[in-house]
Amino acid sequence: MRIDGQCHCGRITYEAEIDPEAVSVCHCTDCQTLTGSPFRVTAICTKADVRLTAGTPKIYGKRGDNGRMRFQHFCADCGSPLFTSGEGDQADDWGIRWGSIRQRDKLRPIRQIWCQSAAVWIDAVPLLPGRPQD
Repeated sequence: MRIDGQCHCGRITYEAEIDPEAVSVCHCTDCQTLTGSPFRVTAICTKADVRLTAGTPKIYGKRGDNGRMRFQHFCADCGSPLFTSGEGDQADDWGIRWGSIRQRDKLRPIRQIWCQSAAVWIDAVPLLPGRPQD
């Protein structure tokens, strides 16, 4: 599936080719901290699948609880998370952050990881009262 996206301020834009069946939810504490949310959604891909069309992300690296280095690619101006990548034999293990994808309404996660860190109330979210806008 061909997608495109950008950061919140629009300074960084990209195009990519992804498999819409390779979208996952991560409940790890790093994703919770980086998003300020109970989980993060990512479209898994390779570096070759992504092409920047404007701007250059800033990159921050941190070793996760599993011991693997993950590089966070984000806009230095607005802070929007855009991509993640690995190192060494996982350097081609990339992911595109769901919130930056224009076609995100067509991408549905098919799996969850780090469920041991999931917020204990996550299953109750569909039961909460809601409004279409605020």
